[in-house]
Amino acid sequence: MEIYHRYRENAVPPGSIVVKFYHSGDQIRGFLRKVTPPGEDDTIFPGEEMEPDDAFRAARNKMSGEIMRPIYVELSEGVNWNPAWGQLE
Repeated sequence: MEIYHRYRENAVPPGSIVVKFYHSGDQIRGFLRKVTPPGEDDTIFPGEEMEPDDAFRAARNKMSGEIMRPIYVELSEGVNWNPAWGQLE
């Protein structure tokens, strides 16, 4: 089971990948961003909305060849964590 970490502003190291989940109609979709140093805008990866499993796979792929860091998750208002996605700490 994959372990993910809850995103907390100003508590995530630069270079980390954040998956942000939000409602799109009656479905949950996500997009990715890479945290940058303070004072800079985070890098948002272009692409279409992704289903949760695809978003997590894309986040892992963005880190291939780099130091494996935790994947952070940000839940928009009204989005609840689904235990089928893994464990959220």
